[in-house]
Amino acid sequence: MFDLNGKVALVTGGNGGIGLGMALGLAKAGATVVVAARNAEKSAAAVEALRATGSESFALAADVTDEASVVALFDEIAQRCGRLDILVNNAGTTVRKPVDQLSLTEWNSVMDTNLTSAFLCCRAAYPLMQRAGGGKIVNIGSMASIFGMPYAPAYGASKGGIVQLTKAMAASWAKDGIQVNAVLPGWIQTDLTDGARAQVAGLNDRVIARTAAGRWGQPQDLAGIAVFLSSAGSDFITGTAIPVDGGYSIAA
Repeated sequence: MFDLNGKVALVTGGNGGIGLGMALGLAKAGATVVVAARNAEKSAAAVEALRATGSESFALAADVTDEASVVALFDEIAQRCGRLDILVNNAGTTVRKPVDQLSLTEWNSVMDTNLTSAFLCCRAAYPLMQRAGGGKIVNIGSMASIFGMPYAPAYGASKGGIVQLTKAMAASWAKDGIQVNAVLPGWIQTDLTDGARAQVAGLNDRVIARTAAGRWGQPQDLAGIAVFLSSAGSDFITGTAIPVDGGYSIAA
């Protein structure tokens, strides 16, 4: 039910953090994982870790905010692999400023990286999955789509958009055998959240106090949900937004 042997998965931003945690889960389940990112050095290290699982994984340089780059990325995957079964839209960034201090350039940068990139990649993946008779799309949202974060308005808006985009595509593409779901990570220890802990006073203690598991999450905590939503085990699940947060969102 959770065997991904013979499947090809693309993970954007898959060379570190949550993306790499998910990519490793997919690789261990048998998938060939394609890492799409801009940092060649990080991608090379990620591919080495993925291949250590026995996966025939590789990296492709791409800017997923650029339409032409996305088209070229999916064309190359089609040529090299002949198929695409799984797409994980994980590329993301943030700017920690309240609305009154946020520039339009900063707003657009966050939206392009977090939301527009997912739209471009999903649109490019659709014909490949449609021809194959189905596929799995996993979009990475955030707790910021549920809670208001005064220091991350663009990030929260982009992740709220991810949830609604997920629902729209799930409804549209169910007829094609394509399931589209979102994952809402809680506070996961990554380079991105290391910056938040440095910039937001008291954040570390508040997160630990509110999280039922009593700790920050680790990228590997996302591996299981990635495999589940990419496998036959989730064939009747679509349009959902699933928190993976150690209980953060259930706290009173």
